[in-house]
Amino acid sequence: MTSMPAAERLGSHLKRAEQALNATKTAVLKPAGLTVAQYAALLHLSANPGISAAALARLCGVTPPTMNTVLKNLQDRELIERTPHEWHKNVLETRLTEAGRTVMADADARAVRVERALAAEFTGEERAALTGLLARCVSVLERERP
Repeated sequence: MTSMPAAERLGSHLKRAEQALNATKTAVLKPAGLTVAQYAALLHLSANPGISAAALARLCGVTPPTMNTVLKNLQDRELIERTPHEWHKNVLETRLTEAGRTVMADADARAVRVERALAAEFTGEERAALTGLLARCVSVLERERP
């Protein structure tokens, strides 16, 4: 096996892009009073009211314990409410409160500005190609995972 310079490693470039996106979203969400993880939870909750914490964790790409911490912080701020499921009493359904919807709207406008700026850097054809290439990255990495 021969060594591979860092500059040639696609993983390094993917990580740098992810870190730049995360740092930018962290900065733009700060005035809304949310972390990126909290924003992601509110975003998915707004589209999936009543979703369980486990399903929300999967959508957000975090572990269930991490999601429980995120949800506890959002609940402490009264941005979400968690109520027992009608049939499965040990399952909590999670929904945005009115305050949560207000904070979500502000945070989403901030995050969308970042996404639009990023998208505007590429032509439609380039965006489609990039999306396809990233999907291929995910596929090969999932195949390579032991």
